[in-house]
Amino acid sequence: MYELGKTQILTVTRVEPIGCYLGDHYESRANDVLLPAKWIPDVSELASRGSTDDAAQVAVGDKIEVFIYKDSEDRPIATTMMPKIRLGETAVLTVIDTTKIGAFLDWGLEKDLLLPFHEQTMRVRKRDDVLVTLYIDKSERLCASMSKVYHALRQDSPYKKNDQVDGFIYEVDEETGAYVAVDGVYSGRIAPQEIRGQLLPGKWIKARVTAVKADGKLDLSMQKRVEDQMTDDAQTVLTIIGRNGGSIPFTDKASPEQIDRMFSMSKNAFKRAVGRLLKEEKVRIADGRIEII
Repeated sequence: MYELGKTQILTVTRVEPIGCYLGDHYESRANDVLLPAKWIPDVSELASRGSTDDAAQVAVGDKIEVFIYKDSEDRPIATTMMPKIRLGETAVLTVIDTTKIGAFLDWGLEKDLLLPFHEQTMRVRKRDDVLVTLYIDKSERLCASMSKVYHALRQDSPYKKNDQVDGFIYEVDEETGAYVAVDGVYSGRIAPQEIRGQLLPGKWIKARVTAVKADGKLDLSMQKRVEDQMTDDAQTVLTIIGRNGGSIPFTDKASPEQIDRMFSMSKNAFKRAVGRLLKEEKVRIADGRIEII
């Protein structure tokens, strides 16, 4: 019995001019699924998958690894092409087109994957990248969903604290932070205080793992380790003071807003950076100003 939306190894039960039918010898042929002739692998491919058949054509009893989906007429069909996403998985896919019923995504197969309007968490446009999961709708068709990704993301990542990772932002909440799919498949979150600059859904970012929670989810930060970040921040402060004529009209006691406007960093980060520069005797504080020595 074939399973929609999954990759599986099925047995050739009969061969026809249009292709071969796949299924299980112990089941009724009514449950067989067609593998069109253009997708039938050649003999060398079958041999690598354990077939002992030496004929030029596929034969009854051969086993073939296929993916099952539905064609444009909603008929189950098999293909030896492997999609970018399978049932229950998540992946970042590109929008090919938008229509009145939703968006169509490139998932590596001939027939594009539908992302219905009601499964979109925001309006998507052509060429957008979106994080989706694959599910079977009420009409027994494979569809993509943006709204179901949170529970589909994996919690068994190989990463540990302080590892650098690539993540795809799929949701941003002012109170709880930015939700990130690390590598497009693992569950992660950046707390509001760990965000640098403005984050928008649909973008890839680099982040650092700050903790692996008990449930396997990843806590992330856009900031480096304090020691590394302090070095970078100190250089940023020194560069901006230099561009400002060698001094600025306030000290590390300035308001967070004033510091953020000039340096785009928090007051604590600024104080640490200035402290580093004072210790290295690269700047001095005098008359309510910070000056380069």
